[in-house]
Amino acid sequence: MFTYPNREKFAAAVQQQLEPNIYKHSLALEACMAGLYDYFAVNNLLGANEPPKEEWLLAGLVHDIDYSGEYKPFHPTKTLEVLQKYGLSLPENVHHIVKVHAPAITGQKQETKADWAIFCADSLTGLIVATALVYPSKKLADVKLSSVMKRLLKEPRFAAGTRREEIKMCSDPQGLNLPAEKFVEICLNSMKAIAPELGV
Repeated sequence: MFTYPNREKFAAAVQQQLEPNIYKHSLALEACMAGLYDYFAVNNLLGANEPPKEEWLLAGLVHDIDYSGEYKPFHPTKTLEVLQKYGLSLPENVHHIVKVHAPAITGQKQETKADWAIFCADSLTGLIVATALVYPSKKLADVKLSSVMKRLLKEPRFAAGTRREEIKMCSDPQGLNLPAEKFVEICLNSMKAIAPELGV
């Protein structure tokens, strides 16, 4: 499991605030952010303006914390307000990453790979879990990359709420500049690594 300053306190707040499925989605996105950061770091693809790894992960973990109760209609603009209830706050970098996962609402534009990572991976986690659930075992461990790609590219009615165009923006040269297959592979493997926490 991931460790960084106050991670346990943030995770406890997210778990307490959200429905179980949204909490698990938050863990999945945190894992994807970790996997993507590591890929870019190993391949020397991180620019000087990139936030540190812990900020990538924290943004993934808390990005939906206001997607509940009276805050839900205003998501993701109430992140700081909800965290304040738990005696927590966010660095401005992290809050920016959270806001850019919903640019149509916040008006924030992607500036870094961290921004693009959360934007493109957010909807992918649900598609990956939905793919796992059609396997007889219902286990992430058995999910093949080709199965996810088939459902992403060729089966638009499968998990119809998936924002496929956002996922495919991972290949944008001005953003992550990753082929969709590589992007999905990183996220799939990242989620497999925490499958027990995700319950699939």
